[in-house]
Amino acid sequence: MAVRFLTATRRYPIDLCRLTPTAVTRSVVGLFSTAAEQRSGDDCHGDDGDDDHRHSVTHVRTLEMRARKLEEQVHDLTERYKRAIADSDNVRRRTQKFVEDAKQFGIQSFCRDIVEVADLIEKSAEVEERDGVQQLTQYLAHIQGRLQDVFTKHGLEKMSPVGATYDPYQHEIVCHTPAEGVEPGSIAVVKQDGYMLHGRTIRHAHVGIAVKTQEQ
Repeated sequence: MAVRFLTATRRYPIDLCRLTPTAVTRSVVGLFSTAAEQRSGDDCHGDDGDDDHRHSVTHVRTLEMRARKLEEQVHDLTERYKRAIADSDNVRRRTQKFVEDAKQFGIQSFCRDIVEVADLIEKSAEVEERDGVQQLTQYLAHIQGRLQDVFTKHGLEKMSPVGATYDPYQHEIVCHTPAEGVEPGSIAVVKQDGYMLHGRTIRHAHVGIAVKTQEQ
């Protein structure tokens, strides 16, 4: 207490000889009050420093928590990406295998049907030996009809271009012939049948185009 009083008097010099006892008491109390306020101010500054330190520590911990969460999210996204890549590769391999199988076995149904026609053709020799040429002719007509049924079932259609207009996407001109019963410039004769598969030409028909003769 005395030390504080002396320190205060150094900071705030007072002529004690001129003061009354009451005034001296008041002065001393005022000095102590001033010193106490200054000390309180200094203590407040110290508390502010502690608060700043605690705030900084809290902020750092918050950032560390956010960083850990971001690392977890990055790890999770990386794993998902790896799984997606693996799934994509599996789908690609399965699709490639499916396409290869489709190319290789896509005509399996057609082959089964055409084999039946082949069996009928093989029996034609037996029919000729047993029943003669007339029965063989009828039997071959039956085979032809069965073959056309197989073609129709699988979308294979034989062209019938006689009398139609020439179409370069379906026909190939191999000759010119006098127009007899057809319009000049139209198809008069078919030298080789053409076929379409589901509306797409797979073999052009070889045709002869009708032309005017001098007599006409």
